[in-house]
Amino acid sequence: MHSFLQQLAIQRWDDHRYYHHSRINQSLHLLSALSFLAAYVTIFKNPAASALIAWLVAMVSRQAGHFFFEPKGYDEVNRASHEHKEDIKVGYNLRRKAVLLAIWALSPAVLWLASAGRAEFVQHMGQIWLAIGFGGLLFRTVQLFFIKDVQTGLVWITKIITDPFHDVKLYFRAPLYLLRGELIDPMTHCRELEESPAVPVA
Repeated sequence: MHSFLQQLAIQRWDDHRYYHHSRINQSLHLLSALSFLAAYVTIFKNPAASALIAWLVAMVSRQAGHFFFEPKGYDEVNRASHEHKEDIKVGYNLRRKAVLLAIWALSPAVLWLASAGRAEFVQHMGQIWLAIGFGGLLFRTVQLFFIKDVQTGLVWITKIITDPFHDVKLYFRAPLYLLRGELIDPMTHCRELEESPAVPVA
């Protein structure tokens, strides 16, 4: 259990320090996290509606932050190129995200041909998007079982499921920094820990 929690902390820390420098991206992640939490509550009552919230609000805002606002140049804080960070990404890097988002975006076109009415279309679309979401999680988890190890896969899916809670805690101040005109997180906490072997849990 200690090893599992330690690897979870490492994955969370790497995800933050490598892929969340933009304050706009951080703010969009806050919106995404709150939307995912709403989807988590809704899923017990209306799974299809939960999927619509998760994909149309939470995923769109989250991925817009990564694709359009996160810097793609050399990372001076971590001394790593964008290409290197994409190569070492445990979960979905931008290329893999593009494939997943393409599947999501094209699925309504296929469903439209088979649906009888608007209400049925929306309900079935939510169900399909729910399946795509769970399928994407399970696919990458099992893939990590083979290219890494079982624990890495289980840690990653745990991280993804609990990310909304962690992101609220991590990025709730991001909109305030934006209002002050700070577009890029200086990541001073990363610089201070650069020579330290300790990995923060939050």
